[in-house]
Amino acid sequence: MCEKKSGPAFSKVTDSALVAVMRRNAGLAEDYARRHAVPRWYDTAKELIADPEVNAIYIATPPAYHEEYAIKAAGEGKPVYIEKPVTLDADGCKRLIRASQQMKIPMSVAHYRRRLPLFLKIKELIAGGIIGRVRLITLRLLQSPALNLVAETKENWRINPGISGGGLFHDLAPHQLDILCWLFGEPLNYEGISVNQGKRYPAPDTTHLEVGFKDDIRMTGIWSFNVNDNSIEDSCEIFGDKGKLQFSFFRQPELRRITGLGMKEMILPCPEHIQQPLIADVVQYFRGKIHNPSPLEEALWTMKMMDSTMK
Repeated sequence: MCEKKSGPAFSKVTDSALVAVMRRNAGLAEDYARRHAVPRWYDTAKELIADPEVNAIYIATPPAYHEEYAIKAAGEGKPVYIEKPVTLDADGCKRLIRASQQMKIPMSVAHYRRRLPLFLKIKELIAGGIIGRVRLITLRLLQSPALNLVAETKENWRINPGISGGGLFHDLAPHQLDILCWLFGEPLNYEGISVNQGKRYPAPDTTHLEVGFKDDIRMTGIWSFNVNDNSIEDSCEIFGDKGKLQFSFFRQPELRRITGLGMKEMILPCPEHIQQPLIADVVQYFRGKIHNPSPLEEALWTMKMMDSTMK
């Protein structure tokens, strides 16, 4: 995440510089700092947060530590940019909202797909009525246990519910559910279920979620990390009364628009550092120049939907 997707962007956007990094492995922290020309490195979060030249914190740890570090940073008067899922569950997100409000410290969530060209185009087409009134959304993310859409780590904490909050659903679904909320607003109702079909690890590997948005828009989503190699799929379709949009969340940034006039395909490439557009906005938010581009209150919508699948 910090190597390519986000880290370099902090020194490439206006009014920002990456001045210190922290990792529990001191050797790896020093190596990152050297390769990315970061002036200082630490092996404890306490030292990083206390650094007087650090005036905002990016938290890219596993989710179990997000809440603790965010509150500590806020306690030092430093705004926080937090990776997703923002916390282990909705209750944790509520506590962060209270802390942010009580301490008057800005916090923003790394739902960076909101600023990618693909999703900006989707929002534009929907707002322009190209596919008419939206009726239905179908979402399918099917993955083989042999194929990993996320970064490899020495310890696969993503399938340890105590560290990640759930399984791979908790790691990937926040991106998808946040975009749907960004497009259609706060969900009015939701119900889901998660099961562990493969029994390969402690976390669920299959999830089904039904969501209702305003104007009777319905979404049905299926996530499975337990299918055969020949059955993998990453697809989302948004159906309107005049046509539909087809796209993928995690593969090619390709958008298909299908209406009575035929089909049109568009390729909307991602930036080199995929978080850079959102980071640019977050920096300006922390400087008091714009509204929060990815607020905790909206991350809470996503956490509530995810929690509904774990009951």
